[in-house]
Amino acid sequence: MRAVVKLGGSTANEAVMGEWIVALAGSKLPLAIVPGGGPFADQVRGVQKRMGFSDKAAHSMAILAMDQFGHVILDRDDRLVPARSLDELERALADGRVPIWLPSSLAIPAQDIPASWDITSDALAAWLAGKLGADALLLVKQTGAFSPADDVASLTARGVVDAGFAAMLPAEVDFHLAGPHDAATAGAMLSSGKLPGTLISRSVASVRKTG
Repeated sequence: MRAVVKLGGSTANEAVMGEWIVALAGSKLPLAIVPGGGPFADQVRGVQKRMGFSDKAAHSMAILAMDQFGHVILDRDDRLVPARSLDELERALADGRVPIWLPSSLAIPAQDIPASWDITSDALAAWLAGKLGADALLLVKQTGAFSPADDVASLTARGVVDAGFAAMLPAEVDFHLAGPHDAATAGAMLSSGKLPGTLISRSVASVRKTG
């Protein structure tokens, strides 16, 4: 199984960020990490309000903010490697490495990614999962406000995932969601080839929890 994991920028100032990085870097499951925008994207939002530039410009800046948080993650563990293109991601995975996707080179010019605040790192991680042919997508967030009773629509309505996520998530990709309470067991699960968190359905009828 191949996975894409988004490490949310909301973890940036939390102790669990370090736990997650160690767990992901030690994964026996082939995975690529997508960084959130975190405090760097928050700066873009604030400056846009003051300067009044377009959402198109803000979209590009927010993706560059993901690059910045990606460098923070890379700085924390030498087992992680940067990757800017699909070829670099594939090479890293083939070599048994854990790549951190620095998305600006690939995502900013992509014609199939709308330039909107509806598209955040959630939707970009879903987009990348499709491009890499991943089997699963895990979003790591600094919230526990979800349960196995949720589906993609309910999470979107509550703002747990972004408004563009559902449209970007490929039908064949399993969607998992993890919060701070999953960090303690993440290392053991990933080192045994399993994804932590809760498996979320597109409809409430078939939700199940990962073990």
